[in-house]
Amino acid sequence: MKTSDLSEFDLYLFHQGTNYHAYEMLGAHVMEQDGRKGVRFAVWAPHAKSVSVVGDFNNWDTRTNTMTKVHDGEIWQVFIEGVEEGAVYKYAIEPQWGGPHIMKADPYGFYAEKKPETASRVYDLDHYTWQDGAWIERKKGESSYGRPMLTYEVHAGSWRRTADGEYLSYRDLANQLIDYVKKMNYTHIEFMPLCEHPFDGSWGYQITGYYAVTSRFGTPDDFRYLVDKAHQNGIAVIMDWVPGHFCKDEQGLRHFDGQTLYESDNEQLAENWEWGTTNFDYGRTEVQSFLISNAMFWFEEFHIDGLRIDAVANMLYLNYGRKDGEWTPNKYGDTGNLEAMDFLKKLNENIFKYHPQALMIAEESTAWPLISKPVYMGGMGFNYKWNMGWMNDMLRYMSLDPIYRKWNHDKVTFSFMYAFSENFVLPLSHDEVVHGKCSLISKMPGDYWQKFAGLRTFFAYWMAHPGKKLLFMGGEFGQFIEWNYDDSLDWHLPQQYPMHKKMLEYSRALNKFYCDNKPLWEVDFDWNGFQWIDCNDSENSIVSFIRKADDPEDYLVVICNFTPEVRHGYRVGMPEKGAYLEVFNSDDEAFGGSGVKNEGELLTEDVKWHDRDQSVVLTIPPMATIYLRHKSKLGSKRSFDDAAAVKTEAIGQKEQDSAVEAGAAAVRKTTRRKSTAKKNEAAETPAAPKRRRGRPRMTEEEKAAAKAKREAAKAAKQAAEGETEEKPKTRKKRTTASTTRKTSAKKTTKTAAKSTAAKKTTKSTTEKKTTTRKKTAATKSASKKAAAGEA
Repeated sequence: MKTSDLSEFDLYLFHQGTNYHAYEMLGAHVMEQDGRKGVRFAVWAPHAKSVSVVGDFNNWDTRTNTMTKVHDGEIWQVFIEGVEEGAVYKYAIEPQWGGPHIMKADPYGFYAEKKPETASRVYDLDHYTWQDGAWIERKKGESSYGRPMLTYEVHAGSWRRTADGEYLSYRDLANQLIDYVKKMNYTHIEFMPLCEHPFDGSWGYQITGYYAVTSRFGTPDDFRYLVDKAHQNGIAVIMDWVPGHFCKDEQGLRHFDGQTLYESDNEQLAENWEWGTTNFDYGRTEVQSFLISNAMFWFEEFHIDGLRIDAVANMLYLNYGRKDGEWTPNKYGDTGNLEAMDFLKKLNENIFKYHPQALMIAEESTAWPLISKPVYMGGMGFNYKWNMGWMNDMLRYMSLDPIYRKWNHDKVTFSFMYAFSENFVLPLSHDEVVHGKCSLISKMPGDYWQKFAGLRTFFAYWMAHPGKKLLFMGGEFGQFIEWNYDDSLDWHLPQQYPMHKKMLEYSRALNKFYCDNKPLWEVDFDWNGFQWIDCNDSENSIVSFIRKADDPEDYLVVICNFTPEVRHGYRVGMPEKGAYLEVFNSDDEAFGGSGVKNEGELLTEDVKWHDRDQSVVLTIPPMATIYLRHKSKLGSKRSFDDAAAVKTEAIGQKEQDSAVEAGAAAVRKTTRRKSTAKKNEAAETPAAPKRRRGRPRMTEEEKAAAKAKREAAKAAKQAAEGETEEKPKTRKKRTTASTTRKTSAKKTTKTAAKSTAAKKTTKSTTEKKTTTRKKTAATKSASKKAAAGEA
């Protein structure tokens, strides 16, 4: 790293708020001066009466190494010979009015003591040799907007622990976490804040050392190794960054030189009463230099690929989290913090000036417009924004019992009213699995099987919804308990319990399908990448839509069923004529599903449906999402080519029935449900998979219409088209033939309860009676028997 002289020009830029590499000038820098080796210390403390550097090297004596002001009158500096790397130090600051010295950690310190100690450490950042040159060059030729972004959010202290309950080091994480993320087909890792912080319970969001990567897990070079290893494996690294507020601990930034310095003189602006922290003063130019330099520091010295900026709403709104009387409107009488707005624009403009491929992701929870649009277009200058509205709507919807979802269908569709107003990331983050909110799988209603089915359905819908993706650790294998920052994830679940193992394999397979299929990520931010087929089937709680790549001929048809009912003979309008294949099904038995599929070629028919000339009849699996592709678009390689391997592995392994039985018994409350669960578990033992028919059976009415159409075509080819249009009318008038068929069908239903006509009876009965959880389990069992009967 370059070490800058305290030149007049550097100082001028610092005070103007335009020194974007202030860390090269301030802080502790190992150097040689006049042939003497030592460390130069420099700190901004304009209100101090005197400042000295204290540490083990001078027995913490405030009189030994006093600092002198440079010519600007606000920055103090001293060179101390003989101080070595690793030395512990603080600044002893004498307030303007005298009195005892204030002991402060270095705001620009590159390393810190391990908690609970609070001093800074001297660290030379010039040792590490990077090995990620190929990654850097590759990024230069790519745009993140048209690339897959599937982010795994990680809390480094609780992702995994050692057998003794200790933290994994950065180098441990480099070996274990990177291998896991690569195997699971994630493209990015997002670390919760890693700047030095005193309290574990803050999760890193209350910071004392903005330039010091936390020493809990190792040294700065250890963290560099972790980032380097990620890049060598093709994985980008994002870090949570908190420029909105800082903690009040005495060694931190608050009242740094005895008076307000990094915070505002205005108590209303400085105090963050809701969080018990202090807000930065964005109007002070030196604070601007501090924060923008800090963002630049992580990009340049640690090769970070992106920053997720925390609590942007807290920065933008003067009244955020405040009661009446606790805030004052701006000069226009509005709620916006004008200084914070200018700061954010300045931050983003300069980050993209130096690092055009950077990811600047705003966690902004309101409807403030143009957050992710460039400054020259009137925006805030970020290139991505978390879609908190989508997240809240969908989690609320998925937590509903399926019987109530038909009356809340708007929660699924409303996001498309604004889906392309910003460059959205769809987050399923740490905030949604703590403080009594339950884990993702615990939010799902129903019994043990339905909870997993619901989570699989939700994940596949989420993956197909326009926008980049983020998932907090533990969600991928269905951890039941809430996240605990002070303990490891429950890794024993996928090791010991079959359903959790299948959930993990499902996440891996779904992630791979996402990365392999351009329609799911190439056009995420405008209507060219999305088209509704049917958003109005609230009665069945089904939505269907199309996702398209840059090439509009490259598309996927997505159908989501948010109820545990099998929908037989369900007709869907299709984009074009031909044969379609089901390329992904969340209800696959390999993933823990019931195995209701549409196998083989699905041929379209000349039946207009959903305002489309072609349609296809499907069997929609219970609580599931399916993806379809036109056969001609598959090419020589199927889009989802590892489903068979996953299924073979799942079937070939001996299941631990007792574990599943124990998990099921905890949530099933009736003898009937327990009996059904045991039958399902017994069915999981290795067995030759049953083959199913290539396409779903047509209903009796559809068979009659097709037969009449063929007979009419033979009798008068020249009038085939006209006769085709008349046939539905004939059926509606109940001709003798159709009446006979219906009477016959009714008799057949009464005399053969297990025949294929039972499907119609089951569907009719379900619509007439209130669906209860007992009914759900019975219907699922009946559907599986009917499907087996067809086979």
